[in-house]
Amino acid sequence: MRTLGWFGSSLIVFSTAILWGVNTNTSAASDTLEAAVQQFVGHYELYSSVSYPPEGGEVENSYVGRITYDARGHMSAIGMPGDLPARAAASSENVSGGFSYYGDVSWDVENQIVIHHVTGSASNGAMVGGDLVRYYEWVDGLLVLATKDSEGRIIAKFSWRKFE
Repeated sequence: MRTLGWFGSSLIVFSTAILWGVNTNTSAASDTLEAAVQQFVGHYELYSSVSYPPEGGEVENSYVGRITYDARGHMSAIGMPGDLPARAAASSENVSGGFSYYGDVSWDVENQIVIHHVTGSASNGAMVGGDLVRYYEWVDGLLVLATKDSEGRIIAKFSWRKFE
C-alpha cells in the first residue's frame, strides 16, 4: 500500500477544509437570504410613518398604506395621506397624494437592506427604472423600513404590520 506522506496528506486535509469552508459559507449565506425572503413574504398594513426633518425632531405622518412581498421576488406598495378622502370631498379640484409602485425586490442581508427595483408607478413616473433602497429591521413584530439621505442620515421610517 502506498502512502501519500505528510505533505500529500496535509494537502488533502487542507483542500478539504477549504472546500468545506466555502461550501458552508455559501450555504449559510443562502440559508440567511432564504430566511430573510421568507420573513418578508406577506401582506402588510402601514402602522406608522415618521419623517425626520434636517432641523431635528420627528414628524408623525398620518398615512395609510399597504405593502406586499411575494416568494418570487416581487413587491408592490401603495399609500396615501389618511385625510386625502376628506380633502378631496371638500374640493372641486382633483386632489391627490401618496405613493404607488411595484417591481422586483432584492436583499443585502448582511447590511439589512432591501432594494425595491421599480418597474411601474402610478404616482411618480420618474421612479420607473430606479431603485428604492430601504434599511430594514424587525422591531416588536413590525417590519421597519428606513430611508436615508446622501449623508446616511435617516429621513423617514415606515413601520409595517403583517396581516396574519
